[in-house]
Amino acid sequence: MRSGRRPGHVLGPRLGRRFGWLWAAYGTSALGTWLAFGAFPLIAVQVLDAGPAEVAALSSVGAAVGAAVAVPLGPWVEFRRKRPVLIGMDLARCAALLTVPVAFACGALTFPQLLLVSVVVAAADITFRTASGAYLKTLLPGEDLLGANARFESTTWTTTIVGPPLGGAAIGLLGPVATVLADAVSYLLSALGIRAMGGHEPRPEHRQAARVRAGDLLDGWRYILADAALRPLFFNTALFNGLVMAVEPLLAVLMLGRFGFAPWQYGLAFAVPSLAGLAGSRLARPLAARFGQHRVLVVSGALRALWPVGLAFLGPGTGGLLLVMGVELGLIFCCAVFNPVYATYRLERTAPDRVARTLSAWTVTTRSSTALLTAVWGVLGGLLGPRTAIGLAGVLVLTTPLLLPRRTATPLSEPEPAPSRP
Repeated sequence: MRSGRRPGHVLGPRLGRRFGWLWAAYGTSALGTWLAFGAFPLIAVQVLDAGPAEVAALSSVGAAVGAAVAVPLGPWVEFRRKRPVLIGMDLARCAALLTVPVAFACGALTFPQLLLVSVVVAAADITFRTASGAYLKTLLPGEDLLGANARFESTTWTTTIVGPPLGGAAIGLLGPVATVLADAVSYLLSALGIRAMGGHEPRPEHRQAARVRAGDLLDGWRYILADAALRPLFFNTALFNGLVMAVEPLLAVLMLGRFGFAPWQYGLAFAVPSLAGLAGSRLARPLAARFGQHRVLVVSGALRALWPVGLAFLGPGTGGLLLVMGVELGLIFCCAVFNPVYATYRLERTAPDRVARTLSAWTVTTRSSTALLTAVWGVLGGLLGPRTAIGLAGVLVLTTPLLLPRRTATPLSEPEPAPSRP
């Protein structure tokens, strides 16, 4: 693929028309997801009169079962062309979400249906991420992967900033079911965008192994654990992400309950620092070019671990609000630098015929560990108090830099990506 480089261009090298369609599709579906953020719990409470246990099940049980369903899909994706899988997962998410407004309009919406839809969407989301990472490695040459991942990261933070306020306004005017419909449409548009990419995708190797066997289910984990570079990074990201996400419910209890922050203040405390995500994602590529990817990976990975413990000192009033905003700003900035470098490092280190299985195992583990640690920290919050539990998580996060790769790993050789027109 001709990258058409422009050294002075603010966004880095041009990555071609096909990547442009993939990037647009990602942005569209990400915006739809954030527009509908929190819609399912609201529907459960406002429409179905669900209790706290049922609302918690939508996120915890739905995500856990969805991850389990996605386990055999990683090996299945490995031996298939990835673009049809991407389109299929978009259409599956669209169809599942569309059942919610249809059932609501017919007066037939039930909680089991919401739970089933959450499982389908979670499994399809993991499979989509698995296929998209594998597809990106065939679409672009290795030197362009960091630039592509940085653009995805920038888009993630842009939609995080824009989506929830727009979704909140839509929920206030039209109700939460309308945002679910918007999310479904975003997946349809994403599928159309990926379909419009065109071009030729090389046929995966080892077609005789297309049928998934029982032993294939663990291939991704075996490959990760056998690699001295991937193994520590695998445990680092699973532990870091799980601990950071586990304290979010406890933080909400402190801010909205004990300290009496208004909901708009709680939202502001996380929305404003998200701007740091844009800055961090823009800096990832030039920092890696100047200092090297491995050094940026280790330094940003270590720096992001310093921030969460600060949330244990949360107090009421303006000072407490500024503390949360400061901690989140530093955390998000470091994560936005780390994430695209880490995603690129992982792709470069993974053999071309192992990418789908590796990414599937990685995503399933990360989401499962997040669900498990969130449940554990909920219990600890009840036993020790929210502040102590948050502090304990912050102290454990401080140990995660010990699990970062110590040495620069040599990228594995890979076939040339399929040519396309810029």
